[in-house]
Amino acid sequence: MKRLLLTTLAAALVGAAAPVSAETLSIGFADPLSSLDPQLNNHAGDRSVALHFWDLLVENKWNKLQPGLALSWKPLDNTTWEFKLRPGVKWQDGTPFTADDLIYSYTRARAVPGSVATYAGYLRTIESMSAPDPLTFVVKTKAPNPDLPLNLASVHVVSKHVGEKSTTEDYNSGKAMVGTGPYKFVSYTPGDRVVMTRNDAYWGGKQIWDKVNYRYINNAAARTAALLAGDVDVIDKVSVSDLDKLKKAPNISVFPYDGLRVMLLQPNFNPAPNPFIADNAGKPLDKNPLLDVRVRRAMNLAINRQAITDRILQDAATEANQWMPKGTFGYNPEIKNIPYDAAQAKKLLAEAGFPEGFKLTMHVPNDRYPQGPETAQAVAQFWTRIGIKTQVEVVPWAVYSGRANKNEYAVSMLAWGNGTGEASYALVNILATVSPQKGLGASNWGHYSNPKVDAALDASTSEFDVAKREAILRDSARIVSDDVGIIPLYHYKNIWAARKGLKVEPMTSDRTAAQMVSKDAK
Repeated sequence: MKRLLLTTLAAALVGAAAPVSAETLSIGFADPLSSLDPQLNNHAGDRSVALHFWDLLVENKWNKLQPGLALSWKPLDNTTWEFKLRPGVKWQDGTPFTADDLIYSYTRARAVPGSVATYAGYLRTIESMSAPDPLTFVVKTKAPNPDLPLNLASVHVVSKHVGEKSTTEDYNSGKAMVGTGPYKFVSYTPGDRVVMTRNDAYWGGKQIWDKVNYRYINNAAARTAALLAGDVDVIDKVSVSDLDKLKKAPNISVFPYDGLRVMLLQPNFNPAPNPFIADNAGKPLDKNPLLDVRVRRAMNLAINRQAITDRILQDAATEANQWMPKGTFGYNPEIKNIPYDAAQAKKLLAEAGFPEGFKLTMHVPNDRYPQGPETAQAVAQFWTRIGIKTQVEVVPWAVYSGRANKNEYAVSMLAWGNGTGEASYALVNILATVSPQKGLGASNWGHYSNPKVDAALDASTSEFDVAKREAILRDSARIVSDDVGIIPLYHYKNIWAARKGLKVEPMTSDRTAAQMVSKDAK
């Protein structure tokens, strides 16, 4: 009923949007924000907000590396990289940016207290760092790492002089919000909004927006209503149920783009009994049935992905048979779409010793992934049809992320961003054997572990030959597919909507930032 009322209100307000100042931009965004500390959690919402205040050593825009705080970079040998830094960059308090800030930043990012999704995986190969002079940064790696510049393109740089005396709470209060980025901090209301103003001294030039209101609106229908009412100028993660209405609205433009983000399920690989897996009488099983690859293959085959993308995502996603989308670096074209074969799934369950199936509870966040709960319900129905009687528990992201990170759930849902545009990003974070000491498996919530996958990651990390490296990554996709280490469902399309007169052009994957929004010249 609440959704219906919102939709009705939105429809009544079409065309009634009040004009917004050309210098002020209001964005309604979907991904929750855990903190303003740009190194605390590798979450989509946190990273989108961080783009406004903090810079990166190397920029990865449109899946291509470009200068950021570094003007150039090169390997001096197989384990040594040199970065020449951009002169004249200053922190927003006037202090010059130097290589010492990088040493501090990458040391801090490895172990920020309270992190549930660490950035350590990007920094795992760094052995030492040095600053021969203020504008030269040198990194020694433990082994050859051709992807070091790409890795560093994901870790925001904070200041040494402010950061070394600050905590995460100081970032949230604004006390430590002294960046080098295009916007300056004004205020932060947790669960509501971040307000920022243009940094006129930004090294990259003035932004067109004098002020930005960055509002958290987790409900898709509410985001649509806010846009139609003129309360915000741009929204992200447009609901598929609102697409047709927004396309027909005379004062709205819709901007769909193929995305990198994959929706996948992570089975639990802990051999101990799990409270969310039971026999048909409700008694916990002595052994986790998901350890049997036949069970995982049955679960994989039982899902009708085309039905999910057609009926639930309504052309806002494409079927996934692996974690990378078609045409990206490491995508394996030899892996075919996963067939929907309920009969074969039942046969595999019987072979695994579960001819009558078992009971399972799957968990999903209610405020994180577009159509996530609906997708989970559809999967639960498909699994129930083959005998795995599945219930879905929907919980807030703040609860979900912590428990999933502790490997508590039987099946976790994760929409993985593939933010670097190539396959090793997922290998490091969601497929490598969990090792906080090595910075591996930070989002491997199922605790999947396969020596062949780990070996492929090691091999790809040290291979500088591009063709050989891609072959290794493609092979890793085949290994994971055969082993059903994850259950891929679909790749999202990224869809934004904005009031007429604005244009949205994504910089990188599904991040949402004011820098993406310009005035339409038409």
